[in-house]
Amino acid sequence: MNKKRILVVDDEAGMTTMTKLSLEKTGQYEVEVENRSTRALEAARRFDPDMILLDITMPEMDGTEVASQIRADPTLDNTPIVFLTAIVSHSETGDSELRRGNQIFLSKPVSLKTLVECIEQHARKQSELRGHETALR
Repeated sequence: MNKKRILVVDDEAGMTTMTKLSLEKTGQYEVEVENRSTRALEAARRFDPDMILLDITMPEMDGTEVASQIRADPTLDNTPIVFLTAIVSHSETGDSELRRGNQIFLSKPVSLKTLVECIEQHARKQSELRGHETALR
């Protein structure tokens, strides 16, 4: 079984460590962390993730700027980005994701169950998209 590759970008080292350990404990994911927003694009290029979990509020560069850099890179522009943030409250999202346009938000702290459901849902969508693109060729 191929493990899904998840990049977690957050300036809070405790949060990235907890997320990494929790996801890897499931046996389904390989997780890389980056605690400096200015190094997120480089980390994404090097790791080639299936999904990026990205904090919004970070020093140096906020998550929306990081997401813009990632979207501008043709090798990463289709990589799903999920914002993990305390800006959006659980009362707004419940136990699921919140969508604003093409952006996906999960409220911090996020449960492992909710995070895994979100990753798997978007992995299925990516797989369907790749299958559709292959069929069109």
